Amino acid sequence: MISLEWVSDYVDIKEEDLKELAVKITKAGINVEKVVTNHIDNLVIGEVLECNPHPDSDHLHVCQVKVNEQEVYQIVCGASNVRKGLKAIVALPGAILPGDFEIKKSTIRGVESNGMLCALFELGLEEKTEENYAKGIHEVEESAPVGVDALKYLGYDDTLYELDIHKHRNNDCFYHIGFAYEIASILNKKVTLPSLEYKEGNDSINNHFKLDVETKKCPYYLAKMVTNVEIKESPEFIKKRLTSAGMRPINNVVDISNYVMLEFGQPLHFFDKEKLGDYILVRDAKEEEKITTLDGKERILKSSDIVITDGKKPVCIAGVMGGENTEVDENTKTILIESAIFDAVSIRNTANHLNLKSEASLRYGKGLSYEYTNMAINRACHLLEKYANATILKDTIMHDKVDKTPKIVNFKAEDVNKILGIEIDTKDMEKELNRLGFAYTLEKDIFTVTIPSRRLDIDANVNDIAEEIGRLYGYHNLVSTLPIASTRMGAYVGDVKIRKEISKRLRILGLNEVKTYTLTSPEMAKLFNFDGTPQITLPNAMSVDKSIIRTSLLPSLLNTYEYNKKRNIKDVNIYEIAKTYDQDFTETTKVAILMRGSYLTNDWQRMNIKVDFYLLKGIVENLLEYLGFKNRISFVREEVKDLHPGVSAGIYLDKEKVGVMGKIHPNVLKDEVYVCELSMNALDKASIKPIKYKEANKYPEIIKDVAFIVANEIDSESIKQEIVRTGKRILSNCEVFDLYPEIEKGKKSIAYKLTFKDESRTLQEEEVMEVFNAIIKKVEETFNAQLRDK
Repeated sequence: MISLEWVSDYVDIKEEDLKELAVKITKAGINVEKVVTNHIDNLVIGEVLECNPHPDSDHLHVCQVKVNEQEVYQIVCGASNVRKGLKAIVALPGAILPGDFEIKKSTIRGVESNGMLCALFELGLEEKTEENYAKGIHEVEESAPVGVDALKYLGYDDTLYELDIHKHRNNDCFYHIGFAYEIASILNKKVTLPSLEYKEGNDSINNHFKLDVETKKCPYYLAKMVTNVEIKESPEFIKKRLTSAGMRPINNVVDISNYVMLEFGQPLHFFDKEKLGDYILVRDAKEEEKITTLDGKERILKSSDIVITDGKKPVCIAGVMGGENTEVDENTKTILIESAIFDAVSIRNTANHLNLKSEASLRYGKGLSYEYTNMAINRACHLLEKYANATILKDTIMHDKVDKTPKIVNFKAEDVNKILGIEIDTKDMEKELNRLGFAYTLEKDIFTVTIPSRRLDIDANVNDIAEEIGRLYGYHNLVSTLPIASTRMGAYVGDVKIRKEISKRLRILGLNEVKTYTLTSPEMAKLFNFDGTPQITLPNAMSVDKSIIRTSLLPSLLNTYEYNKKRNIKDVNIYEIAKTYDQDFTETTKVAILMRGSYLTNDWQRMNIKVDFYLLKGIVENLLEYLGFKNRISFVREEVKDLHPGVSAGIYLDKEKVGVMGKIHPNVLKDEVYVCELSMNALDKASIKPIKYKEANKYPEIIKDVAFIVANEIDSESIKQEIVRTGKRILSNCEVFDLYPEIEKGKKSIAYKLTFKDESRTLQEEEVMEVFNAIIKKVEETFNAQLRDK
């Protein structure tokens, strides 16, 4: 809670409408949650003209009370201190007291009563304690004029702001001078700081006291010493302001400590010097070290806490609460004043684990300005001298490890405008910096701003400066505009892109994706390790069947096949894309396919396409051509470990091996199952040429079929390559369309469809036949082939 009557000491707000001011403050970024006023209608100063005993009560009195120059009200009162000639606070009918208690005309034991004589606790101005209750109604000085507004006359007619401060905002709005700077910046006014002056005696604190700090969690510690202190009641203005802020006044010394904390945001601690001794050691607490705090409870500390000690035992939990063994009491004459900075995180942790959150720990936990640490201890000396008749000893004991490097920001006006998205000219920026109280220079369009140490929440970057300028300039001045930025179409890139494309294409081709474990059993790990990659055995495997990190995906797909087979699923067409790892934990992403049974069935048309080597080869070709590798793929007959020696091949891209395919060897699996494994890493590294488009050919094609009888060991791909080389420019395509095995003993018949065309003209039959005959002759000579049906 912030008292506006208190704030008015530092900044002029006499002419301001405080509710409108609350709106301005909220618009500037500090949310005023509630405006609370102590004003109560129908509450006046009254004078008791007559006071007689109640006819039907031994403790009530019937009073005639003058409430203005013309009216006298009869009021029944039970206070022990009510008497004739007393001036008091009178709540007239219609007044609503705290707790929604409305004063009405009433009859008390048969006697009419037209109001109420009030105690301060009944008005919410002090706590309802046994001591305050015993005092009875509040007695107003004799010179008080009758009929005037009671709270205004007594100085209790204050307006309070209840703030909802953002967690990123620092300590500056938790105390009155800090909030005064905020109001001053909004109203473009100056802040006047309170007096810090005091006289010092001839004696020095150095003659009576020594300080040591052994923890890095205390970068700054100041101590001053005062003597001849008189413990008594605080002056009225201090009591009223503490009450408004929600604190209970105790005595002048304790109240001054709290008053300075609420004024400068710097918690102070007052030690009874006679109880403390002549030495303070600030250190980290020992694990399970104990201290009895001011509330009479024993606290058990952790080694992460900070303690103030007399060299032997703790006398204070730093930043949280003092110890009972050095408490200031009514007999105290000499005080040691502590004003320090402790590590904010440590204080928050201590307050949490001790469940001991206080006004002091809240402020320590937010961080403190070393400049205000100095001001606060001097302010306390000023007030103690003035209101406790204290004598201030010379000199200040200091421990100083604070980094005092000023926070300086260099920027141009356009930098701020770019962040805010509006245009603020240089003069307006200068105006806002002046309002903020930020010292600056402007040379060649470059601002050099020094951030005051009181604003710990602002870092030395242009973003924070832009926020401060923007909030004072007015968020309502921000113009709603659509963002202007370059855009680009979202797309997958790198290995993610090729992975997505492979998966999408294989699903289109009718395969189902599976996900299996990276770990496998020693027996399965031996299978399909085509290149003999060393494998990793886990030292503490969860089970034997998951003890090896796989180097191939095919053993896992084989397990998936067996799982489906046991459930009478005959047609299995699956794929997986996953990583494998070698002994150096090098990742290789692979694509594995397993197919068995029927690829396509249609009972209505009695169509059943069975899975075989060539169907799998067609799927692989389709996939690689879709990825952009057309005319760069070749399949070479090879004997591959754990694959059928006559039904297996290596897959090559630009003459580099990228995978294998074939039928699983009968020694591994009796069923007719076909598999393929590709290295996605190798595919990703291969360059893909951009697709070229050309106009559809306007000239007719000439198609010719030819069949050759060749030895069984000659593969079709070799013949096809020779046909393409001989056909040269006018041969646009060559496809196998028929195979007749064992047409003769040890021989087979392979038929090809040859397509001839020219992009620029119509081919003549004679020139096509010349090339066609040359192809036949070349194949016959190269492969000892025989033209079928010649």
